[in-house]
Amino acid sequence: MTDPVILPRVQASFDRQTMMQTFGAEMLAAAAGRCVIRAPILPTVRQQQGAGHAALAFGLGDSAAGYSALTLLTDEFEVMTVEMKINLLAPAVGEALEAAGEVVRAGRRITVVRAEVVAIDGHVRRTVALLQGTMIPVAAG
Repeated sequence: MTDPVILPRVQASFDRQTMMQTFGAEMLAAAAGRCVIRAPILPTVRQQQGAGHAALAFGLGDSAAGYSALTLLTDEFEVMTVEMKINLLAPAVGEALEAAGEVVRAGRRITVVRAEVVAIDGHVRRTVALLQGTMIPVAAG
């Protein structure tokens, strides 16, 4: 699924995100209209019952969705979230969370995106959150 032309530009933007660095996240794939990001559920990002905090699920989903939009833009643009909705479906229990973002519709000014966040526990994958929102292009730099 990774596009060797798109990935370096999107990866360079991702590498500048200190929040993703804090989460220990890595970009697994990027292609036209798609992006996948994974992060471990570290002890520092758990809520009081021990599951991964909703902020981790939201951050990964928002970034995966945003980078899916960025894959469709030219080099002079980055993206920012205009709005994002999340449905938390299950506790984020396991070793890691993985967010797969995709473009639903790319318009001239805003892009509608969505993301699915799954918890990975050994070989078991369980959807823990769904996000939908809109992204807007902004000048890079």
